[in-house]
Order: sequence, then structure tokens, then C-alpha cells
Amino acid sequence: MSDPAGYRLPAPGTQPPYDAPDYGSTRRRHPTRPLLRVPHTPTEVSAPRMDPARYPPHADLSKLEGREGLGERIIVAGRVLDEEGRPVRGAMVEVWQANAAGRYHHPGDTHDAPLDPNFRGQGRVFADAEGRYRFTTIRPGAYPWRNHHNAWRPVHIHFSLFGAGFAQRLITQMYFPGDPLLPLDPIFNSIPDPAARQRLVARFDLDVTEPEWALGYRFDIVLRGREATPMEDAA
Repeated sequence: MSDPAGYRLPAPGTQPPYDAPDYGSTRRRHPTRPLLRVPHTPTEVSAPRMDPARYPPHADLSKLEGREGLGERIIVAGRVLDEEGRPVRGAMVEVWQANAAGRYHHPGDTHDAPLDPNFRGQGRVFADAEGRYRFTTIRPGAYPWRNHHNAWRPVHIHFSLFGAGFAQRLITQMYFPGDPLLPLDPIFNSIPDPAARQRLVARFDLDVTEPEWALGYRFDIVLRGREATPMEDAA
């Protein structure tokens, strides 16, 4: 099945709903009326240009001004693909995350875990001609989030992907294999399809790992179609 633009639509159950009862904040912010489809103008679709000249890449989050951040250094790499498995060239890939102690470098984070002066937790790269991207970072920590009693978020990294303009943006989260918090997390489990949930879990990759320096994880992102990576905006 395809949409009017010719793209394959996600399979039912593979994307999170707007209102997930166990994920408390969705009750307050999900739409309560039918959505209105507003046609995009050329400006919304094509501007501003997402390119390295305007948005400088920053692929190494593990250090700040030459000073190493605290925690386990890791590498996260993968490819950005369309529904046919073709590379999405030039996609702007941004990440943000908590530090090794489970705290974001943001004034809104009041968790009493320590801040790391040498870790900001923000990065940006552009996919190459084969759709490949790569970041060096610090493995984030779990943190409490008060959704329910004794609620802790699994270890994760937020991903934002842009096409040609701001109207072409998708947001998702990458999780780590073997995390015992995953079966307990309402955000992860808001996706009904177990196979789709597993597409959010990176896999350890020895080819990405660099000897005596950093473990590597592979996280491929499929933007559309039946095998699409689950995104925070429902289809």
C-alpha cells in the first residue's frame, strides 16, 4: 500500500500512537480532534538548505575543547535508507543524550546526578553518498523520569533526521542491547509490534569497534515503508 506521494506506508502497529496511556505526558499533549492536512509550500519543503556550510558537523561528542568526557567511550555508526534500501544522501543527522551519570546538559534537567564540564551531549553529521553516518560519544546513563513509581528511562540516544528543510524532520531514539529497563519502559513499549521495537535497539558491531579504544554499535535507520524505524511522530 502506498500514499499519494508514492511512498510505502508503515505497517500497522509499527509506529507509536499519539496517545499511549502508560506514557503519561501523551495524555496531556496528544491531539483530541482529527488532524488537518496543510499543504507544504516550496519554502517549507526546500528551505533552509541543510548543508555543512550552514550547520557545521560535530561528530565527536566524547571531548570538549580537547578535554575528554567522563565515562565509556563508544562509537555509533549506521546508514540512513529509504523504503527500497537505497541510501539517503546528505541527510542531516543530529543526536542528543544524557551524560554517563544520566543527566542532560540542559537547565530543565533537575536530576541530582553530576554534570560533566567536558560533555555537552550534542552532535551533528551529514550522511555520505552511501547514506553512512558515524559519531563518537560517551555511553549515556539511565535516569529517573517520574512517569510512574520508580520509573527509569533505559539508556538511549535521541536522533533527529532532516531532509531538505524543517518540514522534513523525523525524530527517534536508539537503545542498547541487553538493557534490563527496556521491558519496563512505556515509551519503548508504546510500539505494539515487537519486531518494530527491536529496530530501535542498536547491535554491537566488532567492525565498528576500534581496538583498545572504543566499542562500536550499529544503528541503521529506515525512513519509510514496512521496515521503517519507529519515529516519535505517528504516521
